[in-house]
Formats: sequence, C-alpha cells, structure tokens
Amino acid sequence: MKYIGILAMLACFACTAPQKDGKMAKNYKTPKMKLESDVMTPEVLWAFGRLGGETVSPDGKTVLYGVTYFNKKEDKSYRDLYTVSVDGSNRKQITDTPEKEFEAVWTKDGKIAYLSPKSGSVQLYIMDADGKNSKQITDVEGGIEGFKFSPDETKLVYIKGVKLEKNVQDLHPDLDKADARIINNEFYRHWDHWVEKYTHIFMADMKNGSMVKSGNDIMKGEKWESPVRPWGGMEQINWTVDGKNIAYCSRKKEGVDYATSTNADIYFYNVDTKKTENMTKGMMGYDFNMVFSPDGKYMAWESMEREGYEADQVRLTLMDLSTRKVKDITKDFDQNVSHLTWTPDSKSLYFISGWHATTEIYNITIADSKVRKITEGYHDYHSVALAGDKLIGSKVSISKPAEIYSVDLKTGKDTEISFVNKDLLSQLKMGKVEKRWVKTTDNKQMLVWVIYPPHFDKSKKYPALLYCQGGPQGTVSQFWSYRWNFQMMAANDYIVVAPNRRGLPSFGQEWNEQISKDYGGQNQKDYLSAIDNVKKEKFVDENRLGAVGASYGGFSVYWLAGHHNKRFKAFIAHDGMFNLESQYLETEEMWFVNWDLGGSFWDKKNKLAQRSYANSPHKFVDKWDTPILVVHGEKDYRIVASQGMQAFNAARLRGIPAQYLYYPEENHWVLGCQNGILWQRTFFGWLDKWLKK
Repeated sequence: MKYIGILAMLACFACTAPQKDGKMAKNYKTPKMKLESDVMTPEVLWAFGRLGGETVSPDGKTVLYGVTYFNKKEDKSYRDLYTVSVDGSNRKQITDTPEKEFEAVWTKDGKIAYLSPKSGSVQLYIMDADGKNSKQITDVEGGIEGFKFSPDETKLVYIKGVKLEKNVQDLHPDLDKADARIINNEFYRHWDHWVEKYTHIFMADMKNGSMVKSGNDIMKGEKWESPVRPWGGMEQINWTVDGKNIAYCSRKKEGVDYATSTNADIYFYNVDTKKTENMTKGMMGYDFNMVFSPDGKYMAWESMEREGYEADQVRLTLMDLSTRKVKDITKDFDQNVSHLTWTPDSKSLYFISGWHATTEIYNITIADSKVRKITEGYHDYHSVALAGDKLIGSKVSISKPAEIYSVDLKTGKDTEISFVNKDLLSQLKMGKVEKRWVKTTDNKQMLVWVIYPPHFDKSKKYPALLYCQGGPQGTVSQFWSYRWNFQMMAANDYIVVAPNRRGLPSFGQEWNEQISKDYGGQNQKDYLSAIDNVKKEKFVDENRLGAVGASYGGFSVYWLAGHHNKRFKAFIAHDGMFNLESQYLETEEMWFVNWDLGGSFWDKKNKLAQRSYANSPHKFVDKWDTPILVVHGEKDYRIVASQGMQAFNAARLRGIPAQYLYYPEENHWVLGCQNGILWQRTFFGWLDKWLKK
C-alpha cells in the first residue's frame, strides 16, 4: 500500500480553526492540498468535496448547489452553499458557517430558501442570492425536516416527527429511570432507528413575512408517515399547479401489514375542504415522486406494479387529472426511470435511466411514448433539470466524484461547470477502466468492468479482487463510492473485477429478476465466470485472488467461501447475510425476505423458499478454508450485527484466520470520517496481509 505525506496533507484537510468570536472559520471555497504522490489514499478519498442538491434559478441562468467537506480531526462534516452560472462562469461560495445549510431551493423572486440548525433546531431561512440578509422564517418547536412552498408562495408545507406511541414513562410515570421498550407489534424499528415518531406533513400560511411557529397537521393522529422512509424526501410531497391540493406519498399501513407490503399510494389533501383522497387506489405497488405538468393537466410519477417487490421495474406513469385516466407511457421501455422533469410546453419529460451499466438522460413525448437518449458515455447522471436551452445535471464516474454539467439539448454534449474537485483530481492518476463482455455458464453475455492500477505495468503480475455487488439489485455502474471505490482499490495495486452478474438493473427486467429466490444460483456462477475470465490474463496472479462485498455482496462472499474451490486467498464481507433462517426473523422489512427468499423457512411445502434456505452460507462453513475479514455495524437493522458475529465465530472455531471490525454507532454503511478511514486501512491491511506476501 502506498502512502503520501499524511501529516502535511491533513494540515490542509483539517482547515477549520477557531476565531476570536468563537465561530469556526473555514476556507472551502478553493481548497488546496499538495499531494506527495499521485495515487489515492483513504485520507485523499475523504478530502473530496461532496456535491449535491443542485437546482436551477427561476430565470434559468444560475445553478445553486451544496458541497460537503469532512474534517478528520474533528470527525465531522461542514456543508456550504455555492452558485455558478449555467455557462460555468461566476462560481461563488455564498455561505461559510459552522452549521450546515441544506435542502436549499430558489424562491419565485430569485432568493434562496434553505434549512439550517443555527438557531438550535433545524428551521427555515430565506436569504438573497448572494448569501446576504438571511432571515429566519420558521420557529417550529423541535425543528423541521423539509419544506416546500405553494406555487404562489402564500402557503408552506413542512415535515416533522410526531410522537404517537406511548413509551414506558408514559405508561408508568413513577418509573422515570426505567430503560426499556414495550413492543406490541411488528415494525418497531427501521433501518437504523427505533420507530417512536412518524413524519407528518404540516401546512401553514405565510403572512406578510411573519414567523411561522406552527401549522396544521394534515395527517393528524395517523400512525403512518410521509415521506416514506428510509429513502423518501421532499420529492414525495408536492403541490398541484393551482395550489389547491397537497400531493404526498404514504404507505398507510401499520405493524405487520407495513412490514410486509411495499404498497405506497399518492394522496391529495384538499386545502379548502381538508379532505384526503387516494389517487392511486388499486395500484398495489410503490407509487412515488409525482411531478405536475406546467399546464396543470397531468400528474406523472414513478411507479412499481407488484406489491412486496422493492426492486420491481420503475415505470413512468401518467394521469390525466380531468379524467383520472392512468397510462404507463414506458410500457415498451425495458428500463427504470427516475428524476422526472417536465418540459415547459407540458408535452414531454426528461428523466434519467440506466442501460448497460451507465446512467443517461432521456426524453419521452407523452403523445406517442417516443423515447430519445440525450447523453452517452462512461458515466452515471444523478439528476436532470432544465435551464433555458440547456439541461443541468450532476454526474459521476468510476474515476471522478460528482460535478455539475451543462448539457446541449440537441447534441447531448456535456460541459463541466462546477469544478469542485479540480485541484485534487489534477494531482491524481486514475487507473484505466475497461469494459469487457464475458460469456456466462448459460451462454449469456455479461458486462464486466476491469479497473487497472494507475501505474499499470503489463510485465508484472498483480493480485486481483472480485467485487460482489449488494442490493441485491444494484447496478455495478459507473458509480463513485467513498467506501467501495474501485480507483481506491486499484491505487493499492490490485486489478479490480466488477461484474454485472444476474440480478442487476440496466440489462432488462428478465436479467434483473432472475436472482430472486435463486440465491446461491446463477448469479454466483456469474461471479466465478468473471474472475475466471480475468485471471487468465498474463498480468494477473491467479494464486493471489480475493473476493469482497457488502450486503448481498457480503452474502456472496460468505457463499463463495464455501464453494470457491480454492480460487481465493482472502475474503472481506461487510454487513452480509450469513444465516438466512435467522435473517428471515431478524430483518425489519419483511417484504424483502418474503419476495427474495420466497417465504418463511418453516413452510416446508414451499420449494422455492426451501431452496433459498438450503443455500444459506452457514450450512457450508465445513468447507471454509480461507482467511476472512468481517465488518458490521450495530445500528444495521436490516441485516443485524449478529449475522457478522456468527460468521466470525464460525471461522474462528474452524481455525480459519479471521478478523471482526465492529462499529457500535454505524448502520448499513460507514458514514463517519474517522470510521471511514479506519475501514479503508483495515480493508487494505487485511488484503495486503494475505495477497501480497
């Protein structure tokens, strides 16, 4: 593993210092960092500015966005707001505070509304476009989590948590020091938190700039939430164009029903009548992220068809609001859609979609469902918005973190305009990214990314890593990760083999769905096809192969550990499923295990479910023979930490070298700065120990 002058570099990285007034002064506008080597290290990876939240001004001339930087010494992050003209000129940092500014949007008159915790709790503020004259707009008890103005900006909706469950102290006031939970129903915790509050929508009037202290809870007393967690945000709440209705997405189920169903509907709350109507009643899948045509005639949204299937195809669905007629306008388009954006004439929409492991911008006309691809390249677009005769979107690649680009509507040519990480990237050499097609055991063609070390020498022999993807339905696309970063792996002199095995999107729905109820089946053969193909290369040492992965990728590593026929010399499994029988009863999202595993392990007549449990990795520990590093977070409630403990204990009891990296405060990911750097150091320390002897 190659290191750089870390102490010198961190002096620039940890660039916060106390001022006389006690505030923290930062200079993240043009962060400078002189590297002593041109290859990636964990510290460099965590020094990148993380861009997001891009939005275009009402006049279409300026882009607003946020950038987050991490301070290693303080082990915390800072987020400030920036603007840039659509043509790439006039890049400005408009906030520089010790707090974080987020959820920033433009107002009709060209000002900026945003959330900040600077008053002690998160509240709404509005400031001028240059960052001056900030004014607090809300003073809601406990703070708010998101907001959206009505079209005429006379009303405000905001979301906040509402306590609807009684705790031990509510039930037993005299036991004020008791530390316990009394649980009576399913779905008592979710992802990384205990379900003690429900996020509700509140509506308030904006009166002559007076402070909003409270609003009307339009979901009062209901034990369900909007947006739908854990992924939903304010994109799941919107106003109709006439401002008469608040549209929102919610899964209005409780307990066992909530845990076993993905049926989320779109509801309209009428501002005048205060009545709520289910607009997608009878549509049993996940309906979400609705946007309204500028002429007010249509509602478009992202829709899954089948209840209980969280990885179902995401369709672009359209409703004529006058007739309530619903149409799937992408029925002949075998791809997922997201980030819907209407054109001003209400005749078409832009969206992003993945195909063959890249994510591009598309346009579809609603009259004839004609789809046109706008962009093309080795990249993933994350967003799309209109700015006059240009499109604005952020994109990443395996070799570059997110930046904002201006896209020509006719040619699809994109031009970078944000340059957040230009200085750092200019000092780094990235490894070559190669796209190759590999024949699988059933004679299909599988796309595999191969990433080479930055200073690749074809006369040398390198160790290679098989990357196993999570999800299980998550594309191995041109993504940029701050943990599973392919260029980080390559910088440590590993050849990286990243296959788009069976069960991944962007290769058609049939390819995506094959994995369900076939864990341990064809997708595992696909992994072996990929590594067997690449290990034949003269520059790969077939005696120094490793396999790494998280979530379903962690399951894959555990499964391969019992079936690899001595191909691999080292394994790393992060938050993986080890014992599928215990996983069925430990996870909180029961729809996932019911669909993907086929049902409960006690249903002996269910052959598909029994096949799933027969392929549980814990049943093949007797065949384990390879050193393994296990990583898990205690606050991972989807795949609980005991899964990792079981795997570690099994390896140790078998006499197999094993290490357990345990995070008591991390969830399914590792989000902390110092924890993230520790993850990278432990990751490569383990691989180097067994693959670079």
